[in-house]
Amino acid sequence: MTYVTIFSYLFGMKTILLALSILTAFLGRGRSGGEPILRADPYIFYENGTYYLYGTYSENGIAVMVSKDLKTWETPGGSDEWLALDKKDCYGEKWFWAPEVYKVGGRYVMFHSAEEHVCMAVADSPLGPFKGDGKPIVEEQGIDNYLFIDDDGTPYMFWVRFDNGNVIWMAQLTEDLRHPVPGTERFVLRPELPWETHITEGPFCIKHKGTYYLTYSGDDYRSQDYAIGYATAESLDGEWTKFDGNPIFCKPDGLVGTGHHSFFKDSRGRNRIVFHSHFSDTEVGPRRTLISRFKFKKAKAGAQDRLVISPDWQPLVTAEGH
Repeated sequence: MTYVTIFSYLFGMKTILLALSILTAFLGRGRSGGEPILRADPYIFYENGTYYLYGTYSENGIAVMVSKDLKTWETPGGSDEWLALDKKDCYGEKWFWAPEVYKVGGRYVMFHSAEEHVCMAVADSPLGPFKGDGKPIVEEQGIDNYLFIDDDGTPYMFWVRFDNGNVIWMAQLTEDLRHPVPGTERFVLRPELPWETHITEGPFCIKHKGTYYLTYSGDDYRSQDYAIGYATAESLDGEWTKFDGNPIFCKPDGLVGTGHHSFFKDSRGRNRIVFHSHFSDTEVGPRRTLISRFKFKKAKAGAQDRLVISPDWQPLVTAEGH
């Protein structure tokens, strides 16, 4: 007698079918296509009905995948790998990390790290080919550069410097986005709290009701407690205050090692977040790529709204056959 037969006898077939359907839904959560996508430090750019996914993945540069619905993804042209940025066209020979793509004017700009230096490249399409000028934005080592353009059009760069740990700095950029404006470099925040250990990295800044929210990841990415927190400032020239409820996103609903995120709006204007997690609760890599939603929870008069990330995540998967 099989286990299903025994359970059917004891509990009834309808109960068994319901239990199996729930188990199947949990194990296959979000899967509507092929294999799970394995990109660390992910970033999604949306334009004209197409989503473009970039991340830390290839030894040869920065690869890109595309989707129409955020549910299933494929490489352009059906190839195994499409390099939006080929290492022959930019600074560095290795460690192509944390890419982010923006449309500035009529061109597309990619910020990324290469050989632990912050770099930029430009292209006429989100698919590339992106090309750099062979030099990093700053001479010293650094990673995780992020472009923030304020309401008045002034561009700023947040990035991570190495100073007894990973420390976040910022600077105003020249109009061509290739250099910091001399004298504008300033310290933002460093790891000080137990959950951050020695690392604050992956900065991403958004503005809400006149307040700047700087989100970041803390702890070593290899730690299961890798997590997301944020700090706020009323001015980019002012002091940043870490939210006293940090971290705001840690081990959501069965995941571990969740962090290095970016925010974007989907085709319906909804707030989305893309991030990575460990491959499993026993293996760090290759890291998985997942999405969820975020919102600002309205606060009482005189207080700042609270940034909240939903734990109801979904994995990104390839289209069948890709």
